[in-house]
Parts: sequence; C-alpha cells; structure tokens
Amino acid sequence: MTVVAWLVGILFAFAALASVWRIVRGPSILDRMIASDMLLTTLICVLAADMVFGHHTRTLPVIIVLALTAVFGSITVARYVSRQDPS
Repeated sequence: MTVVAWLVGILFAFAALASVWRIVRGPSILDRMIASDMLLTTLICVLAADMVFGHHTRTLPVIIVLALTAVFGSITVARYVSRQDPS
C-alpha cells in the first residue's frame, strides 16, 4: 500500500507542477483559468486520496468548498471573457 501511496503522490505532484507551469506560461486568460481549474481539481483529488488512505472524512467540507470555488471562478472568468470586445 505504501508503494501505491508514493506513486499516487508522484502523479499528483506532476499534475500540480504541470498546471502551475501553464498558469505561469499561459498566453491567454483562458489557458490560465483552465490550468487553475486543473490545479484545484488536483488538490481535491489529493484530499480525496488522503481520505481514502487515512480512512476518514474530515476533509469533505474542504473538498466541497474547493469545488464551489472552482465552479464560481470558472463562471466568473467565462462571463468576463464573453463581455470583452472582440477587437
């Protein structure tokens, strides 16, 4: 089980680093928003994996708040981009 936990941790770390890299290098606001959604999703998955490996549900409210933050952030950026002048 320890090997699986290390493998999952390495994969989550790679996903988080890739999303941070895209946030820094993203040429447009939409690229940065997708990368930040990916980072929040990775964080949610890390917390869920911690719940599975630790046999607890203490972080479930944190997961719900993070998911709501991701949804409202995506909606806000989508509304902002759709209202911009195309020129």
